[in-house]
Amino acid sequence: MAASKCDVCARAELAGKKFVRPRVQRVAQGTRRCVREDGLHRTRRVAARAQGLSGDPTKFSVDERDGDLGDLKPYTPLLDTVNYPIHIKNFSIDQLKQLAREIRADVIQSVSKTGGHLGSSLGVVELTVALHHIFNTPEDRIIWDVGHQAYPHKILTGRRNRMSTIRQSHGLSGFTKRTESEYDPFGAGHSSTSISAGLGMAVGRDFKNKNNKVIAVIGDGAITGGMAYEALNNAGFLDKNMIIILNDNNQVSLPTQYNGKNQDPVGAMSGMLSRLQSNRPLRELREIAKGVSKQFPQPIQELTAKVDEYARGMISGSGSTLFEELGMYYIGTVDGHNLNDLVSILREVKNTESVGPVLIHISTEKGRGYHPAENASDKMHGVVKYDVKTGKQIKAQAKVASYTQFFAEGLIAEAEADDRVIGIHAAMGGGTGMNIFEKRFPERTFDVGIAEQHAVTFAAGLATEGLKPWCAIYSTFLQRGYDQVVHDCALQKLPVRFAMDRAGLVGADGATHCGAFDVAYMGCIPNMYMCAPSDEAELLHMIATMNQIDDAPSCIRFPRGNGVGVDLAEAGVGPNKKGSVLDIGKGRILRGGEDVALVAYGSIVQYALAAADILAANGISATVADMRWCKPLDTNLINHMAKEHPVMITVEEGSIGGFGAHVMQYMAMNGMMDGNLKFRPMILPDRFIDHGAQKEQLEWAGLSPSHIASTALATLGRERDSLAVLEPHLMGSA
Repeated sequence: MAASKCDVCARAELAGKKFVRPRVQRVAQGTRRCVREDGLHRTRRVAARAQGLSGDPTKFSVDERDGDLGDLKPYTPLLDTVNYPIHIKNFSIDQLKQLAREIRADVIQSVSKTGGHLGSSLGVVELTVALHHIFNTPEDRIIWDVGHQAYPHKILTGRRNRMSTIRQSHGLSGFTKRTESEYDPFGAGHSSTSISAGLGMAVGRDFKNKNNKVIAVIGDGAITGGMAYEALNNAGFLDKNMIIILNDNNQVSLPTQYNGKNQDPVGAMSGMLSRLQSNRPLRELREIAKGVSKQFPQPIQELTAKVDEYARGMISGSGSTLFEELGMYYIGTVDGHNLNDLVSILREVKNTESVGPVLIHISTEKGRGYHPAENASDKMHGVVKYDVKTGKQIKAQAKVASYTQFFAEGLIAEAEADDRVIGIHAAMGGGTGMNIFEKRFPERTFDVGIAEQHAVTFAAGLATEGLKPWCAIYSTFLQRGYDQVVHDCALQKLPVRFAMDRAGLVGADGATHCGAFDVAYMGCIPNMYMCAPSDEAELLHMIATMNQIDDAPSCIRFPRGNGVGVDLAEAGVGPNKKGSVLDIGKGRILRGGEDVALVAYGSIVQYALAAADILAANGISATVADMRWCKPLDTNLINHMAKEHPVMITVEEGSIGGFGAHVMQYMAMNGMMDGNLKFRPMILPDRFIDHGAQKEQLEWAGLSPSHIASTALATLGRERDSLAVLEPHLMGSA
């Protein structure tokens, strides 16, 4: 068979690699392999291209990748020559396109081994390549909103060899992080912050008489957040040179499908962006007209601007865009996967000596180039490890459902019996379980977009009309609606119910998403009921109980992860996950003892029980109390514990100022700490805890069963036994 050059060899030659004359072998119908002297490096399904699966140069079928089966790395000859953005400055457009394809393959392969945010990263590959090709980072600042889409950015900024550690213990963060790289000028994790941060950098630059560029990249979801509007308003007023790139992938909320049907993006902003995308002919004419008008005197330029605005009103019916009204120079919509256009526009904007903010509106496809992601309802937004060939995620078979699932089913049970129950979430239907609730009660579910402040006050308004609103918001995100909780709910005693998912340590999402502070920030508010379940049955009971509270707001915190496997029927849960109403402000004793009282709040109760077993093995009898409520506190149970035990230890997965502080305040004010009682609060340390497995994080925090038992032994004066209990952990961390 005559030798020929396959596509990969051709790309290698383009990258400056020496082409080695290969032998081409046909090994199966529709398949050919190019074998070079250094071994098999390419498998290509000709049929896939014939069927149009990979006709777009930015896409490829999995079978077109080198090492399409197993752990072999994708063939990336050009990317292998790149360590930092400086290495791509002189690349041609063809080389940039090849680089984008190789980065996309690299992201797909690496995330398949670690899990992480896949779809968002695949959607911005071309944009990332263009930005680092045109701008002089790190002197020029690129701020990625949220930061979950920054995997290609990390690959191009010296971190490719550590991508296998992303979101792993002691590895790369899943978001941008200032301490990780000088190419990350601003850390992220929460949304809608990039424009504010970028504007601050632009003002700081001008104070220092510098001329570097500032670029904020924000998605169509993040721009629904109120903070983004505040920043746009201020940016237009200050009129500072900065570039805002609006990455519009037409996916504001997750997931975007319910019952197999596409759901329209949430909010009026999405409608406006769609209309802007549809006006391409008008935009092209406008840009031509603007170029011509600049050659005329100023009065003529002003007249053409008026005519331009009038023409837009006639053709689009919307007049000038919101962005232009706020003082932005608007460019768009640009194909975010067309490197020719991206490079040309970014170069022009960079070189233009104009004053003021420029907004470039690009259109991208989330999950671009990976068919399983493109076809998934959530575009494979956040994934665990998966099979590269099929996209099937490799999830551990849990014997027990997640707390989120139990919450959704418990709320459905309440809504079945009470038509006043309303579900609210802030663009997190999948994460909070509200997508499950919506399947059953679509007319009673409200996705308000990334707008926690609005969600809380919207719920307060519903409460004034006698409805029973449930705001399902992650603990870390409810921080963003705190004033509304205080001013709009608690002050007016409006019975809004807050379901704070992901309370405590959250694993791979790390410090930015840690739900450590809710007990402290909710506990200091008057007129607030607070509870936390120790298991899934308690969660269902507390949902039923909170649904009956109608004289003030209430909140429940529960962790990321699965339930503990209790027998629901034995625990008093009725059919269809209907919980029983609990006595408000009353805890329970799960295990009796005499030597030490372990007073626990929330899911950490399970660790307290395990610690009691360790103590029993050391001859110590421990009482374990599941307090259930932080407000109101079960003072009778506290009195009993303090009176009957020489040592009392409170245990919680929360920060300073939480449950332990409430117990200590009560005991101190009632003279219960003036005698011989030894009291020790066990809380999360006063630092942010990095990403890792939840179990590891609890070890780092000193809240494992062994740490609890060790604290008890040390407080009882048994220092040697205390150290012995911890010895395996100390050896493991050495």
